[in-house]
Amino acid sequence: MNSKEIRQLFPILQQEVNGHPLVYLDSAASSQKPVSVIEAIKHYYETDNANVHRGVHTLGSRATDAYEGAREKVAKFINAKSTEEIIFTRGTTSALNLVAAGYARSVCGEGDEIVITAMEHHSNLIPWQQTAKATGATLKYIPLQEDGSISLADAERTITERTKVVSVTYVSNVLGVVNPIKEIAAIAHRHGAKMVVDGAQSTPHLQVDVQDLDCDFYAFSGHKMCGPTGIGALYGKKSLLQEMEPVEFGGEMIDHVDLYDSTWKDLPWKFEGGTPIIAGAVGLGAAIDFLQSIGMEEIDRHERQLAAYAMDRMSQIEGLEIYGPRTGRAGLITFNLGDVHAHDVATVLDTDGIAIRAGHHCCQPLMRILNASSTARASFYLYNTEEEVDKLVASLQKTKEYFGHAIG
Repeated sequence: MNSKEIRQLFPILQQEVNGHPLVYLDSAASSQKPVSVIEAIKHYYETDNANVHRGVHTLGSRATDAYEGAREKVAKFINAKSTEEIIFTRGTTSALNLVAAGYARSVCGEGDEIVITAMEHHSNLIPWQQTAKATGATLKYIPLQEDGSISLADAERTITERTKVVSVTYVSNVLGVVNPIKEIAAIAHRHGAKMVVDGAQSTPHLQVDVQDLDCDFYAFSGHKMCGPTGIGALYGKKSLLQEMEPVEFGGEMIDHVDLYDSTWKDLPWKFEGGTPIIAGAVGLGAAIDFLQSIGMEEIDRHERQLAAYAMDRMSQIEGLEIYGPRTGRAGLITFNLGDVHAHDVATVLDTDGIAIRAGHHCCQPLMRILNASSTARASFYLYNTEEEVDKLVASLQKTKEYFGHAIG
């Protein structure tokens, strides 16, 4: 199935915006949803809607089977050892916060270190800032190379015997860098540290194997991988999750409650307080089925090919600056067009029905390193085509002519 056939499975892509066929190039922010995902959520609400793990009636049993069935799909999708290692969350942000609050704050103290990079999304930066402040640990950064990548030599120098946690994005949402997570995890483990991975931008696009990566925690969101908003997952090695205390308390996660003390359920439910995100999990399971029907290797190949094509075409636009490495990058390109503000570029492109991202992309420290207050970003997914890249380039040329005085 080629990308033109695939896009027919996405109802939202069949519309016009401002009199032009929609060209959606903002999947790094949130992907669109195929009919199968929409129908799976609709079917749950129409036929199985009930709370899980509690009732013995038929609807409750069907809802529980659907919810736990989705957990099994997630575990297999990222090759976790068992479903006990999969915690459903609201998304990557809540998953990373769970690790920071539930694990890192209990193991970090004065003199300890937390290591991240300056390319991190705020969701993988602020939780560690707050953990460092709360525990007295030191927050350290692996330096970035000139093209935005990180070197293993710098990782070796930055991670020390005092390092307790290393947390790095697998794929940068600005630079398109694909970081050597497996190698960084090995360095972290040699120093006794735990490896946390922000998988928000990798899980939708790459074949992920958490056992091969040997990461200790891995977080991702459903809405970036053809699933619904408000659902994501945290993978954690079973031994670490067993040691951790929950950070949310209430129904669903309890085993026994007395007036002055309580005990928790076994994994994974002790981290899922309250009524869980049932419909979201059903939708995420359907999204995994859809992606696997296409094939993750095929999705990765298509996106890299599209990014290379876009890099070649966009590099020919005089005055357009592209950020990040020129080769070996994921399917997104972040850029600026001369001195034209990124919001103005995005606004002009929108008049041609082209949706891109503009702003700091929740990476303000990285923007300062790039010496840019904001940037524009075109991100590609399995439903995008070379013809859409051509439309993007043509619209950028038009934008350049319109703001000619600012291009130089």
